[in-house]
Amino acid sequence: MSSDELVNELTAATLEKKWKSNRYAEQRENPFNLRMRRATSWLARAEQEQDDPDAAFIFYWIAFNAAYSGNIAGERRAFKVYFGKMLALRDGRVIFSEMSSKFAEAIRKFIPNQYVFPDFWTGDIFQQAAPQVWEPSLDRSISRFNQAVRNDNVRDILEELFDRLYVLRNQLVHGGATWQGSVNRSQVQDGAAIMAFLVPHFINLMLDNPTVDWGVPVYAAGTRILPLV
Repeated sequence: MSSDELVNELTAATLEKKWKSNRYAEQRENPFNLRMRRATSWLARAEQEQDDPDAAFIFYWIAFNAAYSGNIAGERRAFKVYFGKMLALRDGRVIFSEMSSKFAEAIRKFIPNQYVFPDFWTGDIFQQAAPQVWEPSLDRSISRFNQAVRNDNVRDILEELFDRLYVLRNQLVHGGATWQGSVNRSQVQDGAAIMAFLVPHFINLMLDNPTVDWGVPVYAAGTRILPLV
């Protein structure tokens, strides 16, 4: 089953079935299998939260974390390494270009939102910074994003996008937001929708390329690197 055939049915159940049909799934102690088992399990949990974007976003983020995380220090650097591996693949750039075009409206709404822009929260103890600090920086970031879209620069699109998604992740996971709060809901709803669209595609692309060195996942005691032959 190819990525093209799965494009409209990328559910956790479908991805798990695809993983288990792969001959590498028989290598129980392989780090790739551990990633897929973890990622698809959290993706399945996220899919249950159709009416709760706060919970959905958190579970989608855990699934994403299970897919990419390893022993690389710093989240931004880890994102860059992970995206670089995917975009180096034969189908990676085509798939991400297609995703960015199909999901452009939600992403374009999300990028200018100052409440998920990192520099907005550079004041003392993550309070709002002065507008003269963050507004020019936000304008430059939006310009970089729009330029990346015009040039079909998928790497820059993903990096700008995940800079903001990571702020939203921190707000929710560290108790910096109210569950089902009445203010600033658009970024939670848009963020959950973006992750619901992207994470299954990330996992699917990895399933299409199980021989890539995705690294050893975190908290993987007893997991051995086995040759994929």
